[in-house]
Order: sequence, then C-alpha cells, then structure tokens
Amino acid sequence: MARFQAGEPNGVAVQQLEVLVRTALFKPANALIGFLLQQAAERADGAYQPKQGDHWKGRLPLDVQGMFGHFQIWRDYYYNGKSQGYHPADTALGLEGAYTPALARLMCLEGAEEESFDQAEAHLRETGGIGVAARQIHRVVQRVGPAAVAWQARDSQPATEPVPVMYVSADGTGVPMRPAELVGRQGKQPDGTAKTRLAYLGCVFTQHGRDAQGHPLRDYQSTTYVVSFDTSEAFGLLLRREALRRGSAKAQQLVLLVDGAASLETVGRLNFPGAIQIVDFYHAMEHVGAVLEALWGKDHPATKKQRGKWAKLLLQDGVEKMIGQARQLAGAPPCRAKVEQALGYFVRNVARMQYGTFRQRGYFIGSGVIEAGCKTVIGMRCKQSGMRWSEPGAENILTFRCLKHSHRLDSFWKERLNQHAARNDALPLAA
Repeated sequence: MARFQAGEPNGVAVQQLEVLVRTALFKPANALIGFLLQQAAERADGAYQPKQGDHWKGRLPLDVQGMFGHFQIWRDYYYNGKSQGYHPADTALGLEGAYTPALARLMCLEGAEEESFDQAEAHLRETGGIGVAARQIHRVVQRVGPAAVAWQARDSQPATEPVPVMYVSADGTGVPMRPAELVGRQGKQPDGTAKTRLAYLGCVFTQHGRDAQGHPLRDYQSTTYVVSFDTSEAFGLLLRREALRRGSAKAQQLVLLVDGAASLETVGRLNFPGAIQIVDFYHAMEHVGAVLEALWGKDHPATKKQRGKWAKLLLQDGVEKMIGQARQLAGAPPCRAKVEQALGYFVRNVARMQYGTFRQRGYFIGSGVIEAGCKTVIGMRCKQSGMRWSEPGAENILTFRCLKHSHRLDSFWKERLNQHAARNDALPLAA
C-alpha cells in the first residue's frame, strides 16, 4: 500500500486504506457469525422431533456464505427414503441453499433493482465487499421468487382504518420474451408473430385531501403494486385482493382509473362494481388526435386549435358535444366512416369521461401513477437492450420489484422465515 506523505493528500492510499480496514473487520465478524450460527444449529438439532419415517444419518458439513464471507457449519441429516433428505438446522436458520437469510435477501433485492445480474454482482462487490457471482444471484432469485409470487396473491387481513378515497389503477405493457415463450402467439410483427408477452401492472393508492388550488393529493408512500402475466380475469382477482388488503371495503369512495381498454373495463366491472370508473384524460386526448387525423389527415393547420377546443370541452363534461361536433365535421361518407371508427372510443366511454364532474369532486383524472409504474417497475429492469425473458424469470423479478416499491419486503421475508421454521414442527400448525 502506498505510504501517506506529510502535507500531501493521497486519495489512492485513502481508498486502499478503507478497503483494507473493511476486509480486516470482515474476518472477525465472519468468524463470530459462523460461531453463533453453529451454536444455533446445534440447538435446532437438539430440539428437533423427527417425523414419522425419518432416519438420522449423521452430521454433514455445509459451506455457508453470509454478509462477511464464508464459514462452515455442521448439522444433522435425516432421510426417509422418499425425498432427498432433510437438515432441520437449515430451515431453523432460514438458509436459502448455502446463503444466510440476510445475504439471500440482499441478493434478491440487488438482482431485482439493478439493470442486470452482472450489474448486481458488481454492485455487491463494490459497495459491500461481497463476492457473489451473477449466476448465483439469478439462482437465488429463481429459488425465492415463486414464494414471493404466491405471497403477493394470498388472501390477507384487510386494513381496518377507513380512507376517504382509494384509487385502483391498472395498465399493461409488453416484456420481450425468449422464442420458446412466444410459440403460437400473435403479435404486431410484420409477419403477425409476437416478440413480447403482456405484463399487467396494478396499483392501489389513497387520497385524504387536496392542495390549496383544490387539486387532489396522493398520500405519501401509499402506493402498492401487483404484477401478473396471467389472463386479465386472473389479474383482476389479484388486483381485487390487493385493494381488499388495503381496506377497499371501508373506503368512502373507490375510484378505478384506467386507460379505456376493454379488458380493463371488464376487470373493473367484475371486481370493483361499486367504483367510479374514470378513463385517463391523457389517453382520451390521444384519441382526440386520432379523430382529428381521421377528419383532416396529419399536420393540418386547424388541428392544434381544434385539439385545444375539444380538450376544454372534455374538461367541461362535454364529451357528447365533442362527438356531435366531430360528426358534423366529417363530411363525405369515406371520411365519415373513419371518423366514426375513431369516435368509438368516446362513444363507449361517455359515462367514464365526465371530467368536469370528477374534478369538482376532487378526483384524479390522469393515470400518471400507473404509467410511471410501468416504466420504473417493469421497463427499467425488463426492457433493457437485448434482454429476452422466460415468463417465470420475469415474473419473479417483477414481483420483487413490486414488493420493494410497495415497501413490503420486510413483511415478505418475515413470513418466509416463519414458514421455514414451521417446517420443523412435528405436527402441522392448526388452521
């Protein structure tokens, strides 16, 4: 290591010093963790009551990696002739394969939050001095991920405190998939094939008040997310469970905020029958553009002015007036047919486009929360250049990202550790 020289700063030496001190501190910390976990393993083995058919086969070593390095523990091994065997101490300690629960949690978090598993490996090494290969991070995510997916979909105790307004929002976005995942699927490619699978993202958030100008305010850190590659029907049930968990049954008003897609309208109708449905205003304006293009084509000089007029009309509960004006402007039959087709979006959603009334009641009329979620939760991890996913791989990663952005990682990992420990019980837990 370079020597410090009096009066002369040496950043390289300082950096090396800190890294060396960290390495030196890790060694006794790792030895202490190894000692403590060995003691815990012996207590777990001593307390274990073998299940019917279990046969003790001796003690076997395991090389464990934790936050501070590698160490070895010895623990009992049982075999019943039907499975691969069982180590009671492993479940009592919450080990994920050969990783401590703290390191396994960190690996899942880094694997989900970084842009790739390679970057997760580099980030763990650079920031924590933890040497774990990218493929090992991937394996731990795949090991724990199905449990996270199941935990996300479980029935749980609903919140008891009522809220004035609860919003439920949903959207879908394509995730690039491996060819094997796309066999027989239709898509938007020139040959009719698909390159992506549709991932549904749903969110729930609450509102207690408005700002000085009367604009609605989303409650701080109130947004929770769920994700699914399943059908819209199955996704609707998942989103309904999340809303019930958040206390939708006691919300004074439930608002469903979506983009006007028929599948999401059905999700709302079947799963949130008492909710006010609002079509996102910005999607409505995109369809205003489609009507104007059908009327006059692209880049017509009157388009910008007419767009502004219709935007004001929509914000004054004037969707039906807008439809009537567009029909009057349609003119000859060929143009009229195109305009009528473009107007179908508005005709189907008249009741869900009463934006003036919705604003007076203090509701959000834009689905910016779920639109941003599609970019941050899904796009930033699963839509990087060159990525191709399997459905389980993408769902595992995205579920961890949902848990992270929903501030629910602590709850998931606590329950997982409890489930591990419960496997040692000689009798099943009472229902």
